[in-house]
Amino acid sequence: MLRILYISPENTVGVLTYWQRAHRLMGNECRYVTFFKTAGGYENDILLNLPFVAAKPWFLKSRIIFTKYIEKKIPWKNIGGNPPIWNPPKWQKTLFNLREKIWQPKIENAINKFDLEGFDIYHFEWGTDFYRDARFAQKMKARGKKIICHYHGQDMRNRGVIPAMDKISDLNLTNELDLTFRHPNLKYIFLPFDVKAFKPKTSINKKITICHATTNRLVKGSNEIIRVCTELEKSHNIKFILIENQPHSVTLQLKSQSDIYIDQVTDFAWGYGMNSLEALSMGLVCVTYLNPTYENFIPDNPFVNAKTSNLKGKLIALIENPNLIHNKSIESRIWVEKYHDYRNVIKELYKYYESTLGLIIDYLSIVV
Repeated sequence: MLRILYISPENTVGVLTYWQRAHRLMGNECRYVTFFKTAGGYENDILLNLPFVAAKPWFLKSRIIFTKYIEKKIPWKNIGGNPPIWNPPKWQKTLFNLREKIWQPKIENAINKFDLEGFDIYHFEWGTDFYRDARFAQKMKARGKKIICHYHGQDMRNRGVIPAMDKISDLNLTNELDLTFRHPNLKYIFLPFDVKAFKPKTSINKKITICHATTNRLVKGSNEIIRVCTELEKSHNIKFILIENQPHSVTLQLKSQSDIYIDQVTDFAWGYGMNSLEALSMGLVCVTYLNPTYENFIPDNPFVNAKTSNLKGKLIALIENPNLIHNKSIESRIWVEKYHDYRNVIKELYKYYESTLGLIIDYLSIVV
């Protein structure tokens, strides 16, 4: 039996819970440590509750202000390099060091209490150790443990890899296709999700309902989505549901009432994330922007590909053709289960364990 530990600032969109279930299904032990609670109310395993970091709106807004006016940088701007390298000014490193000195007693207590040095494989989400100098990861590496860095987007695009972590990583993973072009040694894996936890809808609402959920209007193109859907409420008698900064349970309940879900229509990201996976699992038609590279990478995808310039036309084509909505609904559920259900994704991860980490795992004989 393998012992697998995930270390992450937060359980972003609940994905660590799915990894834990998947590893346990394969007969292995899995725990995950997070620095702070998620804003969406997702499950926690080992929660450190560290100060001076959070997923709260006040913290995120203060980060934006800090970036714009102190660092003199544009928020969410991609940095160059292959891979991009985290190289902050000396004063910023000093702030990180000070914060970590305050964190250290809680971190060390958790290491001892939960035997965090006794695992075989360590997944560092966001490519981040407890400490920016990667002292914990380096210690585990020296003991022959396997080190994995998993990148999710802004961690590489806007921050860059942390050199001390990148140097010792045995395997680098991502669920974001564009990142594979930003790092010379990065493997793609589909984002895991519990598709079977959702019962797909079997009928369309009498008044076609369109939904959009957002926590960042700029990145999602939310203002244009709101404008277009507000116009369609008047011209095509649809219902529009906007979900903004709501708990996950509320978001799911509102999304389940819709027929069409709009994820994002900008090129800040290349496609889709957990919001789309939830929608597809519910049997909703999912509208999002896929650039040509991403569309070619998943040619059998069920998405309606739209961007700000053609969003209204794409929605009208659906609204005026309910049969298209019905057929896309069925296609959505089949596709997401095949590629994203954690019972299938875990087998792909274990293939990387074999091919890259050199571990021998009889994962094909396990029926999940």
